Amino acid sequence: MTDREIPEQYLEGYARILAEVSATGRRLTREELTSRRALGEQAADAGHGLRALVSAHLTAARATWPTTSGSADSALAAVHQVIDAFAEGYERAQRQAVRQEEAARREFIDDLLYGRSDLGRIAERAERFGLRLSHAHAVAVAQGPTAYEEGDPIPRRVEHALISRFGDRSILLTTKDGRLLCIAPGHQDEVLAHFAKQAHAATDGGRVAIGRPQPGPGGVVHSYEEALNALELAERLELEDPVLRAADLLVYPVLTRDRQAMADLVRNTLGPLTTARGGPQPLLDTLTAYFDSGCVAAEAARRLSLSVRALTYRLERIQKLTGANPADPAHRYMLQTAVIGARLLDWPAKEL
Repeated sequence: MTDREIPEQYLEGYARILAEVSATGRRLTREELTSRRALGEQAADAGHGLRALVSAHLTAARATWPTTSGSADSALAAVHQVIDAFAEGYERAQRQAVRQEEAARREFIDDLLYGRSDLGRIAERAERFGLRLSHAHAVAVAQGPTAYEEGDPIPRRVEHALISRFGDRSILLTTKDGRLLCIAPGHQDEVLAHFAKQAHAATDGGRVAIGRPQPGPGGVVHSYEEALNALELAERLELEDPVLRAADLLVYPVLTRDRQAMADLVRNTLGPLTTARGGPQPLLDTLTAYFDSGCVAAEAARRLSLSVRALTYRLERIQKLTGANPADPAHRYMLQTAVIGARLLDWPAKEL
């Protein structure tokens, strides 16, 4: 914006102040400084650039520069005071605008992820933040060793990495409950994959979960909840994958949909292990390692730092207590499902 495009209202009283200061050598009064700050705030709210505003002040100063000997120093001091007060008001208005924008963004994200507002209204507000909720969206959630807030170095680093590669692409990055979130159009899986890669590296090996693409304004909430559930499942099941996809874990919500039935299965199948010397946990760990290693005894023994002979003894003990042979395909599915259920229900630490 050029100097000629700056309205005269933002220079109101400026020439008079310079003339009086040049003539008397006085400093600006408190009222005059306050008026300059107010004009600076108004100019910022109107969207004028600070560089063009300062240039307009300097141009106006040249037009009214005193010719009287000895008055130039006073005029220069007055110009400095005016521009300093004007810039202070301008920056104050900008900070206020940023705070209001952040508050609006945070309120929108809370409403979007918790569904606390009318979906039609949320969809209207979403366009302001680059989201078109009439389309399907997916949400990725990254969880690191510490909690993160917007403006922290790690969220900024991840955001910079995504914008550098994809531009805005209708992507929204934010934080929620100490986690990093990325909301992207459902058909742009490469965006969420890159977010997962960058977030995993930036959070020093944090875990990332990606929800399935879901349609409509409520789709973001569903995808977000899927990602959170995937993180919880990974913690309970001690999954080692750094990136989890909710689509690959659908069997677990199915298993826990009828919690009472799963509790009955765990109690009836694995309950006899509680009579073992040392409690059920060592034998549960043995079954977990055995199934996770593809029922290969040597690999399971290595994972448990046991000899193959010791592992075999444990498996025989499990068969004797439960009546089910882990190596028998007819019994394996029931046992493995019960072991997964025990981990999901946090048994035996919690009573069923």
